[in-house]
Parts: sequence; structure tokens; C-alpha cells
Amino acid sequence: MSKNGRSGIKAAIFLPLVTLGLFSICFLMGMVSGIPARAEQIFGPPSPSLGMVRLYYQSSILILQSEQLTSPANHQGGMISFTILPGTTPDEIIRQLKDAGLIKSSSLFRTYLIYTGLDTSIQAGEYSLSQTMSAVEIAQALQDAAPEETTFVILAGWRAEEVAEALPSAGVGVSPEVFMAEVKAHSAEGKLFPAAYQFSRSASAAEIVAIFQQEFERQVGLDMQKGAEKQGFSLEEVVVLASIVEREAVVAEEMPMIASVFVNRLRADMALGADPTVQYALGYNKSQGTWWTNPLSAADMEVVSPYNTYRNLGLPPGPICNPSLLALEAVAFPAQTPYYYFRAACDGSGRHLFSETYEEHISKGCQ
Repeated sequence: MSKNGRSGIKAAIFLPLVTLGLFSICFLMGMVSGIPARAEQIFGPPSPSLGMVRLYYQSSILILQSEQLTSPANHQGGMISFTILPGTTPDEIIRQLKDAGLIKSSSLFRTYLIYTGLDTSIQAGEYSLSQTMSAVEIAQALQDAAPEETTFVILAGWRAEEVAEALPSAGVGVSPEVFMAEVKAHSAEGKLFPAAYQFSRSASAAEIVAIFQQEFERQVGLDMQKGAEKQGFSLEEVVVLASIVEREAVVAEEMPMIASVFVNRLRADMALGADPTVQYALGYNKSQGTWWTNPLSAADMEVVSPYNTYRNLGLPPGPICNPSLLALEAVAFPAQTPYYYFRAACDGSGRHLFSETYEEHISKGCQ
């Protein structure tokens, strides 16, 4: 074979190999150049402080381990209270998260934090985290600490169950059932004093009930106890009657008048005949979505319960709600009136019409 022939064969072999090599290099360069874009698509923009080499390296790791980062550590896990103290390093936080079973891989979580720059913005504070959260979700959650304390408001006239139901919405880690068990254990209905409170989100049911009761004791001073004695009541009886006055009154200034009617009826051995005591006895009305059934039917009025003051003389066995200071004072220092009856005025004002006799009371009914 001639020299020119052999050169032609070599060229025929060499050129495709060079072409294939160049194509492979271009393909690999395209693949590599697309790695950061792919990582950003999955995990968001990278930290501007990352160098080129580190960006490619960490992007590659995140893409390869994306499923582990975006899936929960435990599909069955519950909520965990997680505290980050001021000055805690990211590495220490990562170790604590791993120990709590909140993340699967410490090194992978660290890589994600550095890639996103979230390692520099973790906030100290109290967190409610769950093992059902992914590593990405946990990293995001650690950027916004819930305040260690929460503000919680008890409205006058709420029964204990209504207080219990409001706790979760304030971010308090106490279930309504546990709270109610504590209320019943301490006979605290009526002494969960209506006010605005601030306490730790991690406070126990016992601590929360104690806070409410301490405020009650602070508000109910010696003068009120003397007023109760003057009326022939114990402080407990004042609380019971005040809870009824609280639920009956719409206009606060009428409370002493309403209290006077009930005091007069008790002294005359008359049944109190208070609708709110029937409402309390009936409990939660599912169809109305309230603890206070309204209106009451004739059958409701006959409910068999020691709280039904239409069927039973005297005070019910306990408070029906948590009364305000105004209601407590109205019972300890009631107006001096000759009235034994009252009914709602017909003008929709929320005020009441008071009467000495039943006949007068009936005559004031709405036409």
C-alpha cells in the first residue's frame, strides 16, 4: 500500500474520534453548566457568597440527595419543642436536630444551609418542629422564631371549655383536654379571671391555670370579701351568682340591678329561674356551634340537672362561667331594689325591664 493510502486511512479513523471527543466534551460541559440551574430550580437561589467551585460541588450533592432533603425524617413523628439559645453555633444546632430525630443527615443538612446561606440567619428562640417536616422545611422554619411568650385573652362570660378551646390558636402547647382536666382537678371554673395574659408558650396546664387563679385572687380583695359577708354569702357563693349575672347582663351598668333581683329571690326562697343556668346544663350545641344554646325551648327548660335553676331552689353547685370584676362587685355590693323579676326590653337595646310582681312582669312582655 502506498504512503498516501495509509495516510488516508488514518485520517478517516482520526477525524471521527476527534469529533466524538469534542462532542463528549461539549456534552459534559453542558451537563456540568446545568447543575447550578437544576439545583436552583429545586432548592432556590444559592448564597451569593459561594465561589464557583463550591457552587458546583454543593449543587451536585444537593441534586444527588434531593429526595433525602425533601422527605421527612419520620412520617409518623409528632410535634417537638426545639429551643435555640443565643450564641449557639450552626454545627451545635445541627447536632441537636439530629439527636432529636428531626433530620436524617447532619452533613447533608449543613450543605443545604451553606448553599442557601441560611446558616447565617438562624434565629434563637422557641420552635415547634415535627419529624414529619422535611430538612428543607426545618431549615426555613429556623429563620423565624416564635416569640417565647404569647398573649392570651380570656373574655368575661367564657366557660372553662371556651378558654380551653382558645389555647391552641395562641400557640400554647396544651391540649384542651389536658387543660380541662386541670381545671376540674382544682375546681377552677369561675376563677379563670377574664383579662389579657402573657406567659410562655411552653407553660404546662397546671402553670396556666395557676396564673389565671392568681389574677383572680389579686383582683378579689378584702373589701369584696367583706361585701360578700354583708350579703350573707361566702366568696364561693359570690362567684357562683356573679357568673349568672355575667351571662344575664348585656349592659354592664345593669349588673347591680340584676344582682339585686337574684339576691331578693334567694332571700324569699324563690327559684332563680335564670336561663344561662339551663344553657350551662345543656352543654355544647353542635347544630348551633356554641356552648350557649339560644333560643331555649320549653323542653330545654325541663333539662334534669342540678344547674337548672328553674327546677332547683338556691344557687347551682358551681359557677357557670368566669365572671368579670364588675359582675363580682355587683353581687358583693348589689343595688338595693324591691325587684324580683326582669326581662329583656323590647327595643333591642340589650337592657332589661324590672318588676316587683309577676303580674307586672308579664304585662311588660313584647307584643
